[in-house]
Amino acid sequence: MEPERNNKKDGTVLITRFSAVGDIAMTIPLLYPLAEAYPNTRFVLVSRKRFGQLLINKPDNLLFKGVDVDNYKGVVGLRRLFKELNDEFSPTVMADLHDVLRTKILRVFFALNCVKTEHIVKGRVQKRRLTSSRNRCREQLTPTFERYIDVFTRLGYTFVPDFISLFQTKADIKDFSDVLPKKGNDKWVGIAPFARHRGKIYPLSRMKKVVELLSSAGNIKVICFGNGSEEESVVNEWCQNYDNVISFIGRSNFEGELRLISNLDLMLCMDSANMHLASLVDTPAVTIWGATSPLAGFLGWRQNVEDCIQLQLDCRPCSIFGDKPCRLGDYRCMEIPPEEVADKILKRINL
Repeated sequence: MEPERNNKKDGTVLITRFSAVGDIAMTIPLLYPLAEAYPNTRFVLVSRKRFGQLLINKPDNLLFKGVDVDNYKGVVGLRRLFKELNDEFSPTVMADLHDVLRTKILRVFFALNCVKTEHIVKGRVQKRRLTSSRNRCREQLTPTFERYIDVFTRLGYTFVPDFISLFQTKADIKDFSDVLPKKGNDKWVGIAPFARHRGKIYPLSRMKKVVELLSSAGNIKVICFGNGSEEESVVNEWCQNYDNVISFIGRSNFEGELRLISNLDLMLCMDSANMHLASLVDTPAVTIWGATSPLAGFLGWRQNVEDCIQLQLDCRPCSIFGDKPCRLGDYRCMEIPPEEVADKILKRINL
């Protein structure tokens, strides 16, 4: 089905979504086809400055406005942000894809300025029931992507969400030739062993065993992703102990990482930003889920639930974002055998 191209809509749609990199990555598979469907409308994504790197090969009518939200504190600061955005873009519509206090206040200012506004319905009650220790309801909740689409539908914008990748083909990575070997018939498996919250982190001792099993499987290069000196020291130890293991930590920014991920045969990660980065470049991801669950609606774009590794426990999911401490104190949800993870990957890449 061809995307709808509507020449009647014009004006500017201001879209707000701050928060973490994974949240911003989840907007892109919808914003690209939305902008393409309405070429005469200007769409402006307002978010933190560094996330602008993610908008690669974007439609010309999709703009990015990076702001330092720490400079706009309180109602007075948000009033100033409203005035700056209004003066620069004169939006006719505001789509709030975040619905937190900051964006709620911005919505009020824009509504008082006769700008039509809509916001995401997050389903907070359903999510509380999903993670409750009592009266738990284990049903698949509405995917976040559908919640985003619903915001634009209520604003009168309909489109076909047919996004596949930021790149038409595998991106050029020749500038990383000092780090990466030339890719031949070998399989490249990316591993992102870190996450923001403990409830999402597969124990590093177990991940180390996964790396060992993959490195000895033959015809595989394991490429590790991360950020910061602590994570780099962990990965460097793996590189020293096992063959065919490469660290890409500190080698590039989001744009470079996305180019490399587009060349992977598979990404192994948790319920983390790297799953969503892989989704942006049409790379399959095998994902490990602990405190969180795909039932909450955060599975990556075009990712397969069959590639999710998770234990069926009465206590999980216990958290939507993985930020709550384990109620039992032992994080048993992550007691997944490394052999199971490695076998899943080998089968997925046909080795």
